[in-house]
Amino acid sequence: MLLKDSYDVIVVGAGPVGLFLATELQRFGVGVAVLERLEAPSEQIKAGSVGSPSAEIFDQRGLLDRFPQPDLSIFPKGMPVGHFSGLWLLRGAPELRTLPVFAQQAVVEAELETYARTLGVPVLRGCTVTGLDGERVTAEHEGAAVELTARFVVGCDGGRSTVRRLAGFAFEGTPATITGRQALVDIAGPNPLAKGWHRTGTGMVVFGPGPQRVLTVEFDGPPADRDAPLSREEIEGSLRRTSGTGVVVDRLVTGTRWTDNTRQATRYRLGNVLLAGDAAHVHPPFGGQGLNLGFQDAVNLGWKLAATIAGWAPEGLLDTYHEERAPVAAAALANTRAQVALMRPDPQTSALREVFTDLLAYDEPNAHLTRLMSGVDRPYPMDSDHPEAGRIAADRPVGDARLWELLRRPGGLLLDATPDGDAAKVAAPWAGRVAVAEGPQNLLIRPDGVVAWGSAGTDGLERALTTWFGPH
Repeated sequence: MLLKDSYDVIVVGAGPVGLFLATELQRFGVGVAVLERLEAPSEQIKAGSVGSPSAEIFDQRGLLDRFPQPDLSIFPKGMPVGHFSGLWLLRGAPELRTLPVFAQQAVVEAELETYARTLGVPVLRGCTVTGLDGERVTAEHEGAAVELTARFVVGCDGGRSTVRRLAGFAFEGTPATITGRQALVDIAGPNPLAKGWHRTGTGMVVFGPGPQRVLTVEFDGPPADRDAPLSREEIEGSLRRTSGTGVVVDRLVTGTRWTDNTRQATRYRLGNVLLAGDAAHVHPPFGGQGLNLGFQDAVNLGWKLAATIAGWAPEGLLDTYHEERAPVAAAALANTRAQVALMRPDPQTSALREVFTDLLAYDEPNAHLTRLMSGVDRPYPMDSDHPEAGRIAADRPVGDARLWELLRRPGGLLLDATPDGDAAKVAAPWAGRVAVAEGPQNLLIRPDGVVAWGSAGTDGLERALTTWFGPH
């Protein structure tokens, strides 16, 4: 149960993004609570991994060890970074320094809820938000009306967000044209499905990587009722149509439908209400980009919201959340639309896929798509010409520690490599907001791990400190 009726921030939605945002706020001492409609975490099969940039953020928070990496020796030629429209040809790019987190979304969500509760974040399940009016949030819990107040409300409640609807956010994009199904099933032997992604004359069929996981894509329009339970007969029929085999499904363990409905909020903030994750942007799940987008939203928003509540945020800081994150999501929406187009079962698309496959054999097009899919192709705009500016700082030794270990302390970090500590002297008025460590080079790093400034000397440092950490 909630311990009080007023909070600095109420996060609506206890999925991975909402839980992670709540922990980010709690680290800064912000009074935060999470409201969740579901009584228990969903067991539906969803994402199977978390992208490399978010794995780096997990490392910076000391969470990465909660997700042991699988045996990668099964990839004798090196693990592909990912696929584009079912083409497993992405080989990586220099900007991707960390392996993705290979864990099912349900596992990630369970670990984050444990982490949140350990930090003292109240998570109230079975609580449905019914109204927003300024700082007042009304909800229903166990049949009773609940009224809470909060300075800010963040909708992390998914693609059909109640918060987005109640607050009046515009959600623009393109409607669904396909039906996708993903499930864990038991298949009767002998299993006629081949491992991997296969484009056929009727759509796409996927078997693996696990022994039960199947996925189909059919280009016959959206489902008549997306919310109706997925049945064993339905997934078996889809598998037969897309594979052209007589596959028999003995048992459906869990399954879900999805579409290529692709939309984005025109703004991520309206007054004291903000959106993050699928509440701000939805797209088909190809390439597993959704969780990475959501976690990057959360880590970008968390410290800016905390600074605003604490009173030291420079003017306009909270609005940079939309300015930085919306273009990254727009690029993901565009590339998933392209992936759908490249899957269509017609002769023209077949010819296009052949050309596309040939292009991906070359290093630069391959690296470009890898950057695009991971979201590292668009560094945030910074008033600095340092090569790392606008990107998550690469890990490196700093004294007896790693840089990412130092970033586990909430706040900014200045690495000072000047001979007489000149950078530290410039940053002294920001003590309490920015920690200082003697480092191998001069870098100012925001609380989200992003490099805001770097230089051989101190030129531009005071301006960067004021821009991101307010006047002293």
